[in-house]
Amino acid sequence: MYDYIKGILTNKTNNPKGFFATVETNDGVGYLLEITARDYYALCALEEKCKIFTVLIHRDDKMSLCGFLKREDRDIFNILTSVSGVGSKMALTLLDEFESSELIGFVIDGNFKELTRAKGVGPKLAQKIILELKDKLMNYKETEPIRINTVTKQDSQAIDDAQMVLISLGYEKEEIKSAMSKAVTSIKENSSAEDILKETLKILSIQ
Repeated sequence: MYDYIKGILTNKTNNPKGFFATVETNDGVGYLLEITARDYYALCALEEKCKIFTVLIHRDDKMSLCGFLKREDRDIFNILTSVSGVGSKMALTLLDEFESSELIGFVIDGNFKELTRAKGVGPKLAQKIILELKDKLMNYKETEPIRINTVTKQDSQAIDDAQMVLISLGYEKEEIKSAMSKAVTSIKENSSAEDILKETLKILSIQ
């Protein structure tokens, strides 16, 4: 329903229930958003303009908004909450503990043990997250790979894996092609899919 909200940051607070920000738009409506602790401390000063990517959470007893400073965090949040047993609080906890590219790297590598570093994530849930996310992120079938606009010495499988994840996250092919062409020239040779993703997502966030 909402892609992002742009307006003036009028309030931010944290309490035992979580971290929150209020953004007032031009129509005079103030939107209360639950955010990660990481984004809470990265927010602009009060009364300054900000842009926050959003997810509407609709339950039987209430509706609420979660917000993210980075589009990729919002997109990973949506995929995390599609895993049975992972609610919005758990997804926010995971995004507080790990960068989006780290989470994707764990999925690609099947490294469920790293996920147990997050509060409330036991071995069984970690394995479930890895299995379900790998199916969602890595099984996207393209007729042919996206050809990037540069000669690179990166591993072709790592590039293909990174492309599949970005497509699964909803990025357009031309966006991926443009950003990845820049990314592969600024990282070391034969980087992992996680490293390629991290640099590509960084470029996509400012395009």
